[in-house]
Amino acid sequence: QVQLVESGGGLVQAGGSLRLSCAASAPTASTYAMGWFRQAPGKEREFVAAINWSGVSTNYKDSVKGRFTISRVNANNTVYLQMNSLKPEDTAVYYCAAGRLSGNYHFPALYNYWGQGTQVTVSS
Repeated sequence: QVQLVESGGGLVQAGGSLRLSCAASAPTASTYAMGWFRQAPGKEREFVAAINWSGVSTNYKDSVKGRFTISRVNANNTVYLQMNSLKPEDTAVYYCAAGRLSGNYHFPALYNYWGQGTQVTVSS
């Protein structure tokens, strides 16, 4: 069992930055691929970014490429999402997820564990 706890959300003006963190409870999480998803009110949960277990491979939603960076420090069982040049349309609850997958990172059903989410609000 892996528990995930997100932090770092908040209110920021458009053009600002935030860094989200996802701390995993178990060292075995270092062997999982990790993903960030988000869900805005009235919308489905959508893929934002993912990183494989070693940190070598990353994937991003097209609209965040060049603005968001996912990274991980396995020694600390932590995954990060650095978000720059934030836009009002980035407003959502952001969720961290972990799963034993090596591809198809966009599909939330393939992830085994989820955090409770952290709110990100970008004002215009």
